[in-house]
Amino acid sequence: MNEFLTQPWPWYVSGPLIGLMVPLLLIAGNKPFGISSSLQHICAMCVPVKVKLFDYDWKKESWSLIYVAGILLGGFLAGYVFKNPAPVELSQKTIYDLKQMGLSDLGGLVPSEVFNLQTLFSWKGFLMMIVGGFCVGFGTRYANGCTSGHTITGLSALSFSSLIATICFFAGGLLVAWFILPLILAL
Repeated sequence: MNEFLTQPWPWYVSGPLIGLMVPLLLIAGNKPFGISSSLQHICAMCVPVKVKLFDYDWKKESWSLIYVAGILLGGFLAGYVFKNPAPVELSQKTIYDLKQMGLSDLGGLVPSEVFNLQTLFSWKGFLMMIVGGFCVGFGTRYANGCTSGHTITGLSALSFSSLIATICFFAGGLLVAWFILPLILAL
C-alpha cells in the first residue's frame, strides 16, 4: 500500500479524480471549484477595514477555507509522509535547457539556485518572488479567477470567458518560460 501512495499517479487516474471535484462540489452545495477566492475570504476575515472588496459575510464561504486547509494538509502528506523516493524525472531536452540557463541542481522539485534565502534577497529573487507574485495576483483578480477555477470549473461549464482566460494563462506561462525567465536567470 505504501508503494502505491509514494509513486506518481498516472494522468488517467489523477485527472479524472480532479475532474470529479467539480460535480461533487456542485452537488454538495452549488460550490465552484477554485482557490483564488479563498485569499479574499482570508483577507476579509483578518483585515477589519471597510474596503468594498472585503466587506461581505465571509463566514458563508468558510467552507473554502477548510478546502484550502485540506489542500495544504494533502501537500504536506504527499511531500513528506508519502514522498516519492525516486528523483523527479525530466526529459533530457529540459535538463539541457535548464543547464543552459545556469541551473544545475535539478534533483528536487525546484532548483536550489533559484529558491534559497540568498537569492530571495537579491534582484533576481525580488523579480521572481515579489514582481512575479504581484503579476499572478493581479492576473487572477483581473481574470476573476485562477487557473483551476477557469480551466476545470469554467471549461466544464462551457464558459467562453474561461476559455479565453485559460488560453491567456497558458500563453503567459509560455512567454515567461521561454523569454522572461532566461533573462532573469542571466542577472
